[in-house]
Amino acid sequence: MKLADIRVGVIRIEGTNCEQESLDAFQRLGTAPEFVHLKQLLGIDCTKEETRNLFDYQCLMIPGGFSAGDYIRAGAIFAARMKSQLARPLREFVEQGYPVLGVCNGFQVLTELGLLPGFDETIRNVPDACLYLNDSSRFECRPTLLKHENSGTCVFTRKIPKDSVRLIPSAHAEGKLLFPQEKQDAYIKRLLENDQIVFRYVDPDGKYAGYPWNPNGSPWNIAGICNPAGTVFGMMPHPERSFYVHQQPTWTRTGLGSEIGDGRAIFESVVDYISKKF
Repeated sequence: MKLADIRVGVIRIEGTNCEQESLDAFQRLGTAPEFVHLKQLLGIDCTKEETRNLFDYQCLMIPGGFSAGDYIRAGAIFAARMKSQLARPLREFVEQGYPVLGVCNGFQVLTELGLLPGFDETIRNVPDACLYLNDSSRFECRPTLLKHENSGTCVFTRKIPKDSVRLIPSAHAEGKLLFPQEKQDAYIKRLLENDQIVFRYVDPDGKYAGYPWNPNGSPWNIAGICNPAGTVFGMMPHPERSFYVHQQPTWTRTGLGSEIGDGRAIFESVVDYISKKF
């Protein structure tokens, strides 16, 4: 598939606030991203011409923000609206190998949908995980260092060498990945066995560390996971905010060098996957 023919649906509702940077990231790579309001996918309050279908796109992205004000739980209302009418086509979309990316609030939505961690079925009625309040009990906006732990399963990070460390900023209040307490150890073991852990927080020496390097207290320093097939990926830090080097806070000390920022490879990886598969 040619780059210009790759359509990416950047889904938004009230409260989404990172959609422009997300669309720009895909557009800069030569693809054809489009903002699509959830109502367009549901066929609500829009004309026939404005209505969209999930399969109009080769990739879906749920960007960051505070969808529906993060009432109840972060991402819960967004997920409930999607699941109410889109559960079947979304399941088909994922099972056919089309990729789905959720960043920050998008990661929260993917867990609420039951798409992640996705152990035994594509979408679960009762989620296996959630993103909970940071241990600091406050909004954390800071540069974070992520070690790439995936061995090739995740289609969003195949262009990133394993064990390399990327500087990608975080900005969230509910970023602590939690599983049912009695199942947490077993679930983390399954994530490891399935090669589903993609990124983990580290300090400047590349070592796993607590706060502030792990800004939320996630167990095992987990910053991002994928489903067993590697086509659904959620992460709390924002790769769209480090597409270029000059977006990173270290550029005044390290110099610009290349224009390529640490987050760009995530978008390049999935675009390469789509162009070869479809």
